[in-house]
Amino acid sequence: MSVDVGRLRLLVAVAGHGSMTAAAHALAYTPSAISQQIRQLEIEAGQPVLERHPRGVTLTDAGEALVEHAMMIEKQLEALQARLDDIAGLRAGSLRLGTFPTVGASLLPLAVTQFQRRHPGVRLSVQSGRLTQLLDLLERRRVEIALLWDYEWSRIQVEGLELLHLMDDPTALVVSRDHRLADQRSARIGDLSEENWIIRGDQHPVAEVLSRTARSGGFEPVVAFEANDYQEAQAMVAVGLGIALAPRLALANLRDDVCVLSLGDDAPRRRILLARLTGRSPTPPETAMTAVLTELGETLSQQG
Repeated sequence: MSVDVGRLRLLVAVAGHGSMTAAAHALAYTPSAISQQIRQLEIEAGQPVLERHPRGVTLTDAGEALVEHAMMIEKQLEALQARLDDIAGLRAGSLRLGTFPTVGASLLPLAVTQFQRRHPGVRLSVQSGRLTQLLDLLERRRVEIALLWDYEWSRIQVEGLELLHLMDDPTALVVSRDHRLADQRSARIGDLSEENWIIRGDQHPVAEVLSRTARSGGFEPVVAFEANDYQEAQAMVAVGLGIALAPRLALANLRDDVCVLSLGDDAPRRRILLARLTGRSPTPPETAMTAVLTELGETLSQQG
């Protein structure tokens, strides 16, 4: 059985007012329009819902059952509207966000703190992964938005993906506290040709950053160690095994026995991006998180 909710509401009104004429007057309908809708409801229900009398109407057993359930439906619809209002007002709802490790240890904690302080009722979940994993999470709709990165020679060009440029993340030089350059604020890549280098293993993108940067300085880098992560790279730099390049955001948790120097324009910057599928209307939590990340990107860019 398929019953129209609008007709159920009319039946509730008729029962409440005691007649079709009174219900029509209250609802700004004509009595004939009410009568037609009730007849259609009886067709949908497969039996009479009203007993008509000269002075009004009374409900049949079927009519009473319909009114009882209509009132329950009305309560559920009111609860649904309240829930939707909460989501629109960011008092409820959820957001699934994708990220990658270096941003997950730097930019994202700041964003999560601000977002939760502003919108404590929104349930936030985060998944971290590599670039290909994050793209897969977006395509499978396992996350609504994701933080990504790219360099000028490997721009993300994925059909159906909308990218928002949040900030540029400069490449920095990491040296030990005992290094000859430790007291300087900056260095030129051409002055580093005799150094040994610590890089990330497993064909990590920062290895290509080093290769391209070194070639622009007129030399091929000598690699002394391939690290599994940036913390391991810092440890090897600290003991003097070599020096390293790293994105600034990867150096949020800096050891006391290393120093960070600027390379200025000698080394490439990576773009930090926020991605979502095109054609989707962003939810209120998505819009709110985008605003938070945009603000933080502007602040960090000014600091850097």
